[in-house]
This record gives sequence, structure tokens and C-alpha cells, in this order.
Amino acid sequence: MGFQSWRAEALWKVLLQFGVLSLYCWDIVALSPSPASQIQHKPVYSFGRSFLGLDKCNACIGTSICKKFFKEEIRFHNWLSPRPKLPLSYKKSYPGNYTDDSENWRPVVVSRLLTKYKHDVSDTNICTSAAKGVTCSIENVLRSTRRFQKWTSSNLLTPDLVQGLSSPMLRCPSQRLLDRIVRRYAEVLDAGSILMKHFTDRDKLRLLYTLAVNQHPIMLQIFPGTEGWPFVRYYGSCGRMMVSASTNSIRQFYGSSPETTSDLAYQLLHVTQSLRTNGLNYHLYYTGVRDDMFGTFEDGRLFITDASTIGVIDKQEGLHQSNDRLQDYRDVFSCLSLNCKSSPPCQTVRESQSLLLICRDILPKLLQPSQNQNKHLQNEMDRLISLCGNSMLPDSSIINAANALMALLQPLRPCSPHFAYRYPECKYNNAF
Repeated sequence: MGFQSWRAEALWKVLLQFGVLSLYCWDIVALSPSPASQIQHKPVYSFGRSFLGLDKCNACIGTSICKKFFKEEIRFHNWLSPRPKLPLSYKKSYPGNYTDDSENWRPVVVSRLLTKYKHDVSDTNICTSAAKGVTCSIENVLRSTRRFQKWTSSNLLTPDLVQGLSSPMLRCPSQRLLDRIVRRYAEVLDAGSILMKHFTDRDKLRLLYTLAVNQHPIMLQIFPGTEGWPFVRYYGSCGRMMVSASTNSIRQFYGSSPETTSDLAYQLLHVTQSLRTNGLNYHLYYTGVRDDMFGTFEDGRLFITDASTIGVIDKQEGLHQSNDRLQDYRDVFSCLSLNCKSSPPCQTVRESQSLLLICRDILPKLLQPSQNQNKHLQNEMDRLISLCGNSMLPDSSIINAANALMALLQPLRPCSPHFAYRYPECKYNNAF
């Protein structure tokens, strides 16, 4: 045995005697990377304040989840590539992943309230409304408005404070609904009270800005899925970005097997009915429907993924009568979403409005004829879809047609592990 071999063996024994992880330490010394290689492995992405919209706060959604972003516990999909970088800034939403323990990741959607372009136009409009040119301190302009001055002097969110905003949920807001907004608002630390005494002026501006631009994050907070509402989970926000649970759009299932489409159509009708009749006596209704409003989780359960166009009527307190002089309430906040049109009064909302829109705009594409479908059954589906999508019929006829279609679809739904949200219960109970 040579001198070098004897020396290496002796050193090995000494290291083992002291309980040192010798192999690891030996590798670190022998394989220590050069400075050049260390630089090469540094992450090339970083979060900028402008990308998240933090530079626009407090004209933003909030900051409740910023730590997750900066600790890389929220990652975009392209960060798994060899050269990770921030995604393109002009998109409205981005697929990503979220973790609480760095081991178990779940898919999420990181999204803006508006597209980047619309946000920029909206910001310019704020500046020009105050004769400040195309650039200004957006926050200072909004703080100086008459509306916000009323917000700062009130500890209770009342209907007159949101009068003139374009959000559908605020067409005829009851005090009970506004109390629910304040009590469930997740961007403040001490949520739970209907009074805004614990709100700073910064918190009030963020809430007002969000309600004015896009109600979606507020709807997810006040009607959470954990309490049985058919909305995706809201994780939080950072600047002008919000994070919510990810789903697969129902558009992906157009042309799928009759069993799959029957199950989705049944869920869609059931969810829509539950928004109209629920234990809290709120009538949630669609003002319009699109394919990307609805999606499914991996277990097959259907959820509403975009609540920005859903109106709310409080059946318990009745309709709040809007002021006849609505123009007195219209201001820069009324057009932050770039939708400056006056909304139709709540009195014009039909009891069957949501079912009518679903039957007219979604179900014909979801339940399109299939070679594997019984022709007589398909004809009956088409007839019922035509009835519940006919705006000339009275509400009772539309609702009855939708109920009949649900009864027709229910036995067509498969009882299999692919629909884990109701399996294996469906093997023992027809209600599933």
C-alpha cells in the first residue's frame, strides 16, 4: 500500500471516529464549484414592484400574500424550466404553484383584476380626471376625492358609500351584504367586525379600489367554498395580483364522452340553482356567462372561477332603492374598470335569469350531439335546453324546463373513481 493510500485511509478512520459526515465533507472540498459556476446557478428571476403592482399601492388589492411570493412559495410554471424568469407582463392571468411546506405544491392561478393595458388606461384616466396630465400620484388623486373622504369619516360601510360603482354585486346593496363584505375582508388583520374601526385609511382605499375595479376577489372572500359556496379558494393578494385555486375550464370538455358532459351539465344547473335559492337568502345571479367562468378540480367537482359578473340581491332585506340622482354619485371610481355604463336596476332581474343564460350560451356547446348518445335522449335534451333558454317564456316555464333537464341528466352521470367528488358514495346513495 502506497503512502498516499495509507494516509487517506487513516484520515477516513479519524473522521468516522468523530462522527463527521466524512463523505459529504470530502465531496464539498474536492468538488467545490468555481465562482463562475456559482454565479451560473443563481436564480435569474426576481420580483419587481412594478410587475406585482406594488408600486401602485394603495390603489391595489392588498399585500396579504406578498411574503409567499418573495419566499418563492408561489412559483410560476415556467420557473421549472432551465432558465426561469418572470412571465410576460401583458397577460391577465398566469398558471402557478403554491405551497405551505415547500414539499406539497398545489396548482393556482395568479391574476390581475384587469389586463395590464386596461390597468394603464385606468391609471391614466385617474390622472387626467384631476388635471394632472398622464402621470401622477394615483393614490393622492383617489384620496382627495369626495367619495374617499366620506369613507375615511365612516366606520360603517353604507349603501351611499358604494353608490355609482360599476360592480354588479353593488347594484342594489343591502346593509347586510355590506356588513358581510367588511366582516369577511381578508386583507386586514382583525377581520370579523362589521365596523371599520380597525381599518386604516390605507385599508379603506384598497377595499374601495377593489370594489370599483373588479369585485371578483371580494366575492371569493364573502362566499367562500369552505362554507359550501361554489367558488374557488382565495389565497390572498400582493399589489395588483391575486392568487386563487386553479381549475380546468369546462371548454376542455366540449366533445367529451356523454357521461362526462352529462355530469358537468348537471353540476352546472345544480350550482346555478343553489345561487338562486340558499339558506342565507341571497339571490346570486349571472349578468353574463362565458366558458372560462366555470372549471373543475381533479376530482371532477365544478366551481365558478370568475365571479366578476355576478350580481347579488338580498331577498331577506329587500331591494335597496337607488337614489334617483345617480349622476351625483358618479366619479372617477365609477369608471376604474373602464365600464362606465349604468347598470340596469335590480328590479329588472328575472328569477330565471341565470338558468336562461346557461341554457342559451353554455349547454348547447356542452351537450352537443354525440355518436354514442341515444338519439331519443339527445332530442329530449335539445328540447329542454331550447325551452329553458327561451327568454320569451315566463320564469316558471324556464325553471321547470331546467329541473326536468336535471332529472334527465342525473341517471346518466357515471359512478366511477374518475369523479372522486362523489365516489364511492354514489354506489350506495342515489342522491350522489
